[in-house]
Amino acid sequence: MLHLQNISYYHPNKDLLFENISFTVNQFEKIALIGNNGVGKSTLLKIIADKLPVSTGQIQCKSQAYYIPQVFGQYNHLTVAQAINIEQKLKALKEVLSGNITAENYVSLDDDWTIEDRCNQALEYWQLNNLNLYQKMETLSGGQKTKVFLAGVSIHQPELVLLDEPSNHLDMAGRQLLYDFIQSAKCSLVVVSHDRKLLQLLHSTYELSKNEVAVYGGNYDFYVQQKQIENNALSQDIQSKEKALRKAREKERETAERQLRMNARGKKKQLKAGTPKTMMNKMKNDSENSASKLKGVHGEKISGISQELHKLRSLLPDIDKMKFGFDASALYKGKILVKATNINYSYDSELLWAENLDVLIKSGERIVLRGLNGSGKTTLIRLILGTQEPQTGTIYRAENQTVYIDQDYSLINNGLTIYEQAQLFNITALQEHDVKIRLSRFLFSGEDWDKPCSVLSGGERMRLMLCCLTIHNQSPDIIVLDEPTNNLDIQNIEILTYAINEYKGTLIVVSHDESFLEQIKIERSIQLKSYKE
Repeated sequence: MLHLQNISYYHPNKDLLFENISFTVNQFEKIALIGNNGVGKSTLLKIIADKLPVSTGQIQCKSQAYYIPQVFGQYNHLTVAQAINIEQKLKALKEVLSGNITAENYVSLDDDWTIEDRCNQALEYWQLNNLNLYQKMETLSGGQKTKVFLAGVSIHQPELVLLDEPSNHLDMAGRQLLYDFIQSAKCSLVVVSHDRKLLQLLHSTYELSKNEVAVYGGNYDFYVQQKQIENNALSQDIQSKEKALRKAREKERETAERQLRMNARGKKKQLKAGTPKTMMNKMKNDSENSASKLKGVHGEKISGISQELHKLRSLLPDIDKMKFGFDASALYKGKILVKATNINYSYDSELLWAENLDVLIKSGERIVLRGLNGSGKTTLIRLILGTQEPQTGTIYRAENQTVYIDQDYSLINNGLTIYEQAQLFNITALQEHDVKIRLSRFLFSGEDWDKPCSVLSGGERMRLMLCCLTIHNQSPDIIVLDEPTNNLDIQNIEILTYAINEYKGTLIVVSHDESFLEQIKIERSIQLKSYKE
């Protein structure tokens, strides 16, 4: 079905992302493609989907892959029908059925007389019954956009489907539909995801690194078990090398001490025997040369073991933790930050919420906004932030500093490098080395500082945004996180959790990741119900 041979990809700035990647996906096989953020999972999917050119290597694919991206902003100007490439067929079918029988319409339709029925069935399955195919994508929520592209699978019926974080933005009901679809799909699947429940449903797990794809013949649980075995073996190898290094250094020290003792005894004997000075100098030089050779032998051995040990340690999982380090002196618990009374909002003269809302938010609270896709969670956030005003009721907002981290990471400027982006938030005039120390703390090494933000993965963009907040230093009164774990791998979810738990201000979160919500100690929820429910 799909065969990749020695695939390499270089960024436009010539930086290598990965090289010599080879693997095969067989017909009807369902695989998980995993790996740390920034390793190139999304890029590899785009290459397979023919959205990006491969730098070197060959790709053989039996049929055109159907690709579902993790970010949909590039489709906002299109209608739903245009985004999933069915507009021409629907238009041609309508024209033919109305009597306008032309060769052009027949070519566009391509004998696909069931296209309209498949659209209706697919939209109904994904709970998009009331969706107008000719409305703009920008009017849809993140979950609705995801469902539109998932519906396209049933409409187009491809043999190979590429899914990049498909559970992102989906509510619990939507996720269950996705899980059912994954299990029943009669096609080959390549899935990039951090959703552990989804990963359990796939046949194999492929782990992408810079130089290879390691294949594990089982689901995510099987992969975790195998990785634990590998890490245990790695730890044993490291302990063995550390022991060998200690012994080599002890041997070097013992040899040096023995040589010194021998030299001292030899010199004493020579003086006692009255050996001529020229002969003593020669014997001393010979001794020093011999000692130097021995030192060189031991030095080479120690250097070799040290290099092997360094290489082994570099293979260990990254356990660094990111910390906010905010100055929280201006925060105090219990202050009323937002008070909304009897508010509602309308789109197209139709009220958004079934009942008007009363919302009270105090400093220090941890709140989750819950509701189905389209229930108005993003609209409520905008009302809280003051970027929109309610059309009924009143809302009070205390003077406060709020940071909104949205699903598209719009605070990150793609035209800047990582270091330049960090400097935008450097309002306290930190020295250059201090900014770079904070970048390193958030896992951006010196090799990353000059990279353009446009090449960063979703998880890297999230980490850079968190880093920028620490450089800003002053703790915001409110942090709003809109689906914060959607584009993070499992390792980075743990790091984000650790960082968020250090924050002492008000936290408002939109998330369907129940494990994450539990770990960040959410205290209460605001349940939203749309007028259409």
